Amino acid sequence: MGILAWILFGLVVGIIAKLLMPGKDPGGLIVTILLGIAGAMIGGFLGRAMGLYREDEAAGWIMSILGAIVLLVLYRLLVRRRA
Repeated sequence: MGILAWILFGLVVGIIAKLLMPGKDPGGLIVTILLGIAGAMIGGFLGRAMGLYREDEAAGWIMSILGAIVLLVLYRLLVRRRA
């Protein structure tokens, strides 16, 4: 059940990040989920490591979304340079 929860959380975070980022995205649903999961993990880890919040606090959502947005921007830059 833990993996399924991470996938669902990543999907929600990825969708929110895409809604906050204007413009066309080169990725589909799978990329959204993967960027959301990675952003949630990176943002959550950095926020807890810096002592901004503890586990199970609402700030974790904010850091997860920010992490997903940063990864989405990086992904857009990498895909545009390839094309």
